[in-house]
Amino acid sequence: MIRHCVFFSFRADVGHAERAAIHAELDALRNVVDGMGGMTFGPNVSPEPFARGYTDGFTIDFRDAAARDAYLVHPDHQKAGARLVGAIDGGTDRLFVFDVGA
Repeated sequence: MIRHCVFFSFRADVGHAERAAIHAELDALRNVVDGMGGMTFGPNVSPEPFARGYTDGFTIDFRDAAARDAYLVHPDHQKAGARLVGAIDGGTDRLFVFDVGA
């Protein structure tokens, strides 16, 4: 299993409706990427002072590295990813991705 963790901060002008639409677009990839499992979206709720300014994030569980790799190159992911990056304060410079394997 691979847990794909993505951390970022939405720009202040990105409203709730656009955030929800981005989440829905990413979540819909479960219907087209074999081996893509559950997703969790949300703001940082940690009381610890180590978020480094990241306010939002999501995780995706993949069956294995092959499923994660198929997701990364899928054209629907490329489209959804571009929409997300466009909504991030600082774009890709403020996007943190970390995959944990089990």
